[in-house]
Amino acid sequence: MLDIQAILTEMWNSTSIVILNVLKAILFFSIGYIISKLVAKGLEKTLQKLKIDQLGDKLNEIELVSKANADIKLSKVFSKAIYYFLLLFFMVAAAEILNMPVISDVFKGIFNFFPKALTALLIIILGLLFAEFMRKILETAMKSLGISSATLISNFIFYFLFVNIFIVALAQAEINTDFLSQNLSLIIGGLVAAFAIAYGLASKDVVANYVASFYATNHIEIGDRITVDEINGVVSNIDKATVEIQTESSKVLIPLSKFINQNIEIHR
Repeated sequence: MLDIQAILTEMWNSTSIVILNVLKAILFFSIGYIISKLVAKGLEKTLQKLKIDQLGDKLNEIELVSKANADIKLSKVFSKAIYYFLLLFFMVAAAEILNMPVISDVFKGIFNFFPKALTALLIIILGLLFAEFMRKILETAMKSLGISSATLISNFIFYFLFVNIFIVALAQAEINTDFLSQNLSLIIGGLVAAFAIAYGLASKDVVANYVASFYATNHIEIGDRITVDEINGVVSNIDKATVEIQTESSKVLIPLSKFINQNIEIHR
């Protein structure tokens, strides 16, 4: 004969354990939620005092970011990341209290992935800043040499660097990038080769002027009277692309490239 009282007692004990565990989990998660909020708030204020948002302002100035209309505040980004990281920790602990291994394993997977994702995000941020730094240096250098496509070339270098850095970030997050990197290398290699050939043909005069500028600065001075290509006059100015000659009736601009393959007569 069944002992009804024993069965009810056992059911009550099981139910009370479940209720107690639920209450423990809720209490633990609530405390964890408050701790996560406080830590994130404190971290945000600390990062603001360290002026990390100035770095975010530099990111917002990058064309790739500004076109996305993203107002990046690094203090908020990192404080939110730490907030969700801590929250995940307390969710894992709460699931363990409730003895729910399936849910606990899911949270553990996300929790373990989080530091890798945060590192990947840091690589992307630093990579963007580095690519923009290199873009500005190359653009300034090429413009100083009189290269007309300085902006186009520097932008190409920027995206080339950023794409490679992005692949590195994905690899850091343990996302398989073999297929992407192999095919991307072929595409970029082909674009670089095509661009180099096309630009080399288009800019041969610029290169010739650049080489000839060394000759001009070493042998010709402002004030010299010279004859080049049957033009006789006084040198009034020399820049990176041309020599300005003042003749009796006009000013003549002669490309520096002519000084490589023409006989120059200097009258001193």
